Amino acid sequence: MFEGRCYAESWPLRTRFVISRGARTEAEVVVAEVCAGGVTGIGECTPYPRYGESVESVLAEISSVLPSLREGLTRDQLQELMPAGAARNAVDCALEDWEQKKSGRRFDGPAWLPTVQTLGIDESDAMARAARDAADRGVSVLKLKLDRERVLERVAAVRAAAPGCEMVIDANESWAEDGLPALCSALAEQGVTMLEQPLPVGEDHLLEEFDHPLPICADESCHTRRDLPKLQRRYDMVNIKLDKTGGLREALLLADAAREQGFQVMLGCMLCTSRAIRAAWPLGANARFVDLDGPTWLARDVDPLRFADGRVYWT
Repeated sequence: MFEGRCYAESWPLRTRFVISRGARTEAEVVVAEVCAGGVTGIGECTPYPRYGESVESVLAEISSVLPSLREGLTRDQLQELMPAGAARNAVDCALEDWEQKKSGRRFDGPAWLPTVQTLGIDESDAMARAARDAADRGVSVLKLKLDRERVLERVAAVRAAAPGCEMVIDANESWAEDGLPALCSALAEQGVTMLEQPLPVGEDHLLEEFDHPLPICADESCHTRRDLPKLQRRYDMVNIKLDKTGGLREALLLADAAREQGFQVMLGCMLCTSRAIRAAWPLGANARFVDLDGPTWLARDVDPLRFADGRVYWT
C-alpha cells in the first residue's frame, strides 16, 4: 500500500546544549516518509544513544519495515512489529500525518501551548543570565539541566535572576542516593516545583524510602504503559516523549493509563525540529508541564512553529 523511504538530517544548534551526559552542538534526526494515493506523510525521530540508538540503527530499523508497509501494514500491526523507540515513532507519526492529510481533517487542537525553556548546565552566573533573558522574553517556567555539582548554588543564582519564574530541575540520572532527601527538601524550600529523574534507572526503589517534598518525575524510567506498575510509590509524574513510546498511539494510551494510576503527566521532547513538536501536539492540552522547546535550540528549523512569550504557537 505505502511506498516509503527514510533519511538522516543534521541540524546545527545555535549554542552548545549541555546536560549531565555531555554536550551537543547539533541535532541528528531521522525522517520517515510514506506515500500512497498522491499523499505523503512525514514523521521525525531523534535517535538517543542512552537507549542504544544511533542514526544508523534507526535507519536500519525503519528500512526493515518498508516492505511490510508496501504490503499494507497497519498502525496497529506496527505496534507489534517494531519495539517502542525512535524508529517506530518516525513511522507511526508518518502514518498519522498521512491519515490526517488524506482525510482532510482540520486541526482542532489548542492554538498554542505553554512551554518551559530549558537551561543547559553552565556556570552559575551564565545560567542566571540565561534565566533573566528567558524571563524578559516572557518565559514563565524554567527547566534547569543539572549534574550533581553545585546544585543549590546554581538554583539560587537562577532564582535570584528570575524570581517570578516557576522552576523545575532535570538531573538526567546523575545524582546519588546519599543526601537526596535533604537535597529535595532544600530544593523545595527554594521554590523548585518538580525534580526529574534524579537517580539512574535501576535505583528507582530508593525513592520509596522518603516522603517527597516536591513531585519527582520519571523520564528515563518510563517509556510505555508497561513501566507504570514499577513506578508506583516511587514517582509522582511521568515524562512522555514520542521517541520513547514509539509514536503517538502508545503515547496517548500511556497518558490515559498514567492519570488513571495517579500520576501527573509531563509532555517532553528531544532536540528536534518543529515537525516533531507538531506530532506531539495532541498530548499538550492536559499535561501538567509541557516541554516542547527542542526547536528553540536550533540555528535554523524546518516549517517552524512560532515560539514567543513562553508559548509555542501552532502555525
